Amino acid sequence: MQNNDQPVTAPVVPVNNNSTKKGTVAVIVGIILIALSVGGYYWYTHTNLAPITEVQTVKNDGNLTATSTEDLISKVVEKVAPSVVSIVTSTNAQNIFGAADQQAAGTGIILSKDGYILTNNHVVDGATKVQVVTTDGTTYEDAKVIGSDPLNDVAYLKIDGVSDLTPAEFGDSSTVRVGQQVIAIGNALGQYQNTVSSGIISGKGRPVSASNQGDENNVESLTDLLQTDAAINPGNSGGPLLNFSGQVIGMNTAVASDAEGIGFAIPINATKGTTKSVVAGDGVKRAYLGLRYVEITAAVAKQYDLPVKQGAYVATSGSDVAVVAGSPAAKAGLKEKDIVTKINRQIVGTAGGVSTLIGQYGPGDTIEITYLRDGKEATAKVTLGLYSS
Repeated sequence: MQNNDQPVTAPVVPVNNNSTKKGTVAVIVGIILIALSVGGYYWYTHTNLAPITEVQTVKNDGNLTATSTEDLISKVVEKVAPSVVSIVTSTNAQNIFGAADQQAAGTGIILSKDGYILTNNHVVDGATKVQVVTTDGTTYEDAKVIGSDPLNDVAYLKIDGVSDLTPAEFGDSSTVRVGQQVIAIGNALGQYQNTVSSGIISGKGRPVSASNQGDENNVESLTDLLQTDAAINPGNSGGPLLNFSGQVIGMNTAVASDAEGIGFAIPINATKGTTKSVVAGDGVKRAYLGLRYVEITAAVAKQYDLPVKQGAYVATSGSDVAVVAGSPAAKAGLKEKDIVTKINRQIVGTAGGVSTLIGQYGPGDTIEITYLRDGKEATAKVTLGLYSS
């Protein structure tokens, strides 16, 4: 019979038994390796982590290499974009429910640091409120329409209380060449601010009869426009047409509704006289000559049996006389059937039409007109008057 008070003796493993120690270590290492394998497999299959894969890159990425043309366009846009604004107008419209505000959009060109802006007259005509948004998103709620030149579809706005706007640089539209590359910037469709398009000058001296959104009751006739295939869309009106030096050579104003790639811009020289008076704080003052004329083309030259194929033929229009009595042109001695060939030595037709060339000057300026009469060339000094509608 076993004595329960006696301790039970367990086998003792001698500490100096080396063969037994090595076996034990091998067993432990094996267990650890198995554990690591099982744990690693579990981690790999039960987590969302995946082995790191090197990012795929394109050798010699073409997006990072600009051609000379791309580089020029980017530099022009960077230079001029701060001088382009979006214009949002409100007008009172009547519908079946009564009066309601109707909104429209256009584009403008900053003329001075203190807030003068050039745009199309049709952009702001009839507006009860004009809002201007600069390229950095700053919104001016109540811009003022300070005047317009509806004959050239030109209007001027003023933002009060500013002194740090970036004015655009004007170029010379008289030296524009057909085929010359150009850039247009505008508020496309009234929702894509500072949209950029590029193209070429497709033609010069184009006459256009334009209506706003197809309104046949409100058609304006414009002459001597620049034609371009740079995309011009609704909302671009009033935006700049630029040369590759970033100078404004035209103001985008119309697009052919039944064709693609045919847009028109007012030559910027046609606005220089009125712009000068506006920026000086004198309001819109347009120079006046007092001639009625027909721009000479090959067809006009043949019709009137003229000795030249460009210039301006002084002629009556319906019941209107060719030379307005008492006008600057009359005082200078110009007569019906004269052919105006140059204005201040700029060739009429090559440098622009009579209206555009006169538009560079202001009331009171004296210019020299070269003309043909009975096949003989003559010149006359003319002091321009002030146009009043």
